[in-house]
Amino acid sequence: MADDLSEPQLFPMARAARCPFDPAPELGRRIREAPVSRVRLWDGSTPWMVTRYADARAVLADPRASVDVAEPGFPHTNAVSKARDAQMKTLMQMDAPEHIAQRRLMTADFTIKKMEALRPRIQQIVDDLIDEMLAGPNPADLVEAIALPVPTLVICELLGVPYADRAFFQRVAGALVMDEGDPAQAMAASEELNVYLDALVDSKNAEPGDDVLSRLAVGQYRSGAMTRREISTMGQLLLVAGHDTTASMIALGTAALLAHPEQLAAVRDGDPALVASAVEELLRYLSITHTEARRVAREDLEIGGRLIRKGEGIIVVKSIANRDPSAFPAPGTLDVRRKARHHVAFGYGAHQCLGQSLARVELQVVYGTLYRRIPTLAPAVPLEHLTFKHHAVFYGVRELPVTW
Repeated sequence: MADDLSEPQLFPMARAARCPFDPAPELGRRIREAPVSRVRLWDGSTPWMVTRYADARAVLADPRASVDVAEPGFPHTNAVSKARDAQMKTLMQMDAPEHIAQRRLMTADFTIKKMEALRPRIQQIVDDLIDEMLAGPNPADLVEAIALPVPTLVICELLGVPYADRAFFQRVAGALVMDEGDPAQAMAASEELNVYLDALVDSKNAEPGDDVLSRLAVGQYRSGAMTRREISTMGQLLLVAGHDTTASMIALGTAALLAHPEQLAAVRDGDPALVASAVEELLRYLSITHTEARRVAREDLEIGGRLIRKGEGIIVVKSIANRDPSAFPAPGTLDVRRKARHHVAFGYGAHQCLGQSLARVELQVVYGTLYRRIPTLAPAVPLEHLTFKHHAVFYGVRELPVTW
């Protein structure tokens, strides 16, 4: 299918109406019939869409596929994301060697060993929040009670951001992760958060603590290696992505397990190894990054037998690559015993998610604790009554009423 053009509304892609955990059927058809094919976007551009697992990994690992949003031909999600990208350049929009240098500044703070060392503290946070939920009203909203506060508390402590300010940064983060509305509002929210973080960097520079922003202020800002705004921008990425992604996975993963009681029972009664397996399977099955991975070709390259010319955009649909039957047999089935760690929910290659080790520990602790401590946990409303974030950067549920 040489020029298979879809409608401009294809992205962001809403989940299938018959099952809110599945990608749209159109994308499933693509992996069978046209795994590397054209798609028409909101601005009339026609980038390439890559859906097959092997091809997805090939693109994500290829340095010729650029993440630079300023490159002509880059496939922006919509006007909001284009305006946001023009204002804020983060690790996610940097190619080598700039990307390597910036990422190296953060790598030591997000090693597997350091994230594992946080496990007891994360366990305490989860247990305390479950205690509060059990002592409060029944039913309760799991998003507000557990899913949102767990990663928010953790990332605040890690970065050195006061948890008392969570209402502020959750409000502005909410505007930043919505791919709809007025681009000016998203830009205003970004600037508001940067001004807040600018002041925080000054505070850390004056009185450093044991946190990421303090280490950047002392090690980079004082030496002139990074400006205050560069540190603030990095902090904004870590703060927003560090709590919104995991919060979405906690709530959406729980909703998926509640819809599959036999899988929930396996996680509830399973040992740590099975819980870890369940985390990987849920990441594969749900693939919450809604806008997928976007690139632009710096040089001609061949993917899946198709020639992609220099300057042409590429969209790697990770949610479909994670449903490729050649990589995951019976991919539409949720199976928490599946060996699924080779999924691409965290990306692949140089831009693989910096915080994936932290996310894994958080999800393992939540999934391994919540259903064991509340074995009668059940949805308080039918699944079809839940409201999903169809137009957010990270897919999820807005609320998850539960009872016990």
